[in-house]
Amino acid sequence: MTYFEELRANWRPLLAAMIGLSSGFTALAFTNSIMGPYLLRALGWSKADYALLGTLSLMTLVGLPIAGRLVDRFEVRRTAFVGFVAGPISFLVLSRMSGDFLFYLAVVVVQNLLCMTTTSTVFTRAVVQHIHRARGMALAIAASGPAVTIAVAGPLLNNYIADHGWRAGYIALAIFTATGGFIAIALVPPRRAAPARIAPAGRKAGGTYRLLARMPAFWIMFAGTTLSNVSQFITNTQLGVVLQAYDVSPRQISGMISTFAIGILVGRFACGVALDRFPAPVVAMIVMAMPPIGQFLIAADIDATLVLTGAILLIGLSYGAEADLIGYLVARSFGIRIYGTVLGVMAASISLGSAGGSLLLSMTLRSTGGYGLFLVASGIVALIGSLLFLLLPKPVPQEAGATST
Repeated sequence: MTYFEELRANWRPLLAAMIGLSSGFTALAFTNSIMGPYLLRALGWSKADYALLGTLSLMTLVGLPIAGRLVDRFEVRRTAFVGFVAGPISFLVLSRMSGDFLFYLAVVVVQNLLCMTTTSTVFTRAVVQHIHRARGMALAIAASGPAVTIAVAGPLLNNYIADHGWRAGYIALAIFTATGGFIAIALVPPRRAAPARIAPAGRKAGGTYRLLARMPAFWIMFAGTTLSNVSQFITNTQLGVVLQAYDVSPRQISGMISTFAIGILVGRFACGVALDRFPAPVVAMIVMAMPPIGQFLIAADIDATLVLTGAILLIGLSYGAEADLIGYLVARSFGIRIYGTVLGVMAASISLGSAGGSLLLSMTLRSTGGYGLFLVASGIVALIGSLLFLLLPKPVPQEAGATST
């Protein structure tokens, strides 16, 4: 079976993952930024209170490993079902809330925890179980779903709320999530027994984690992923602020943000193709080394728009590629049986690295008042993290019956 024939033959799990991610937690996380202005105006909440939503990202440290363990035990269909029931119900509850911010926060906390069963930690398992020669490209295609959803549905949702109100907006989200979730779950192929690439550790989670603790590949990936993401968090919350500190005009920032978005799209598919053709550790090192290089260029304070644009492009390319990269490396080094468990831990390590980066930024800003020290220090740490991926051992042979679910 050729490269593209494999993608065509396994269209069901690929489409299931794409739709599931597009209508699940990954895509719907953007709704808070759309709903925010309407909720603040209608319910009288303070901006300071609403800013507390940012702390919910720390929940991934707990939620994603649990979701990963669940998908290894109960497979994609039953695991995702939890999130696609909880998501619509939580949106309907929010559509009826009276304005108590603590009630809103409690609902969002429960929603976040339960809907992590609709993230890439769960749905990419359906992809890696079936697709092998074109696995990198398949992961890139699946990961593109949320970006398309945000680009298309974001403006539609905002306009709908402007015309019909935020309560109607939450009802629309409930319908969208339930419909997309039902289609995704229906498309996931039924489970069939799959041989393990490494010996199973038993049904208890403790046995699996003890097995991982004895595997050098696990610690190499965990350290590399954590260190590489010490600086990546700036792309979500600080990029415009950092550029402004280096006297980049608002018009130039707009152009650079567009470059960043293009970089995400190009990086996602370029990384997918590269993973299918070149040694994965080398690809990982290159991908994770791009943001530090971009940071060094920004910190150099070279008064050249082209240099800064190139720096932002490097950061965008890596940001887009990382979604494919981690899942691919997990499947390569640990196989399918404990894929979700390992991916959940690695996804949590991204949040761990980002939290450390946020603390480092706060400390350096207090001591210097500028971003230069942070860009250089976090860049060095991230560069060290990228080099760790070169230490990953060779993959063990593909399991027999690799296309089974």
